[in-house]
Amino acid sequence: MTPLDIQHLQTALAGKNPRAILKKALELFDNIAISFSGAEDVVLIDMAVKIRKDIRVFSLDTGRLHPETYRFIEKVRKHYQITIEILTPDRDLLDSFVKEKGLFSFYEDGHLECCGIRKVEPLKRKLAHVDAWITGQRRDQNLETRQDIPEVQIDTAFSTPSHPLIKFNPLLNWSSAQVWDYIEAYQAPYNELHEKGFISIGCEPCTRAVLPNQPERAGRWWWESEAKKECGLHAGNLKT
Repeated sequence: MTPLDIQHLQTALAGKNPRAILKKALELFDNIAISFSGAEDVVLIDMAVKIRKDIRVFSLDTGRLHPETYRFIEKVRKHYQITIEILTPDRDLLDSFVKEKGLFSFYEDGHLECCGIRKVEPLKRKLAHVDAWITGQRRDQNLETRQDIPEVQIDTAFSTPSHPLIKFNPLLNWSSAQVWDYIEAYQAPYNELHEKGFISIGCEPCTRAVLPNQPERAGRWWWESEAKKECGLHAGNLKT
């Protein structure tokens, strides 16, 4: 699709409900996949399997996830009887990084290098083989980095001149309360860490529970500023 096509599509989808956006995405693209890691993504999977049974789902295993998250991934696989493709870091890149900097360098020099190896590189490999992907991003997760994202966009972080990649954000305008209302209404599985004060869940060393009334992503990379709280999967959100 050309940038002009995407602009027309965005105009048509702006403000639409998640099911309508998801249905259009699955109608337009056969070679499309859902990125799965958290509560929002389960909502998307729950909606998608009712539209198209053969929806493809992938999840990033950084090697540093909570035990509860690994159990959650398996719970989702069994609940929906779907295949979840597990993406892992390049072994040579990871070995070299850990050998040079150890296991906790991100506390000293920021999370982007570690996330680049454990998340961005395997995601880039995966996205090179799809035409579009679906994410669970919501605007209100981080007003510093997600306020201006649209329902559908050309993914500037992972597109190449020969392979334009389209990204859909069906839950863009939903609140956390709407996500959890859906999970409760449809009895969708969720990560048990949510019952322990965790809201946005990433790797174990980089995620902690949040206090009442703190921003949703305050528990992610808590030693860094709000404006930096993207791991590279949605690097296009960061203002330069």
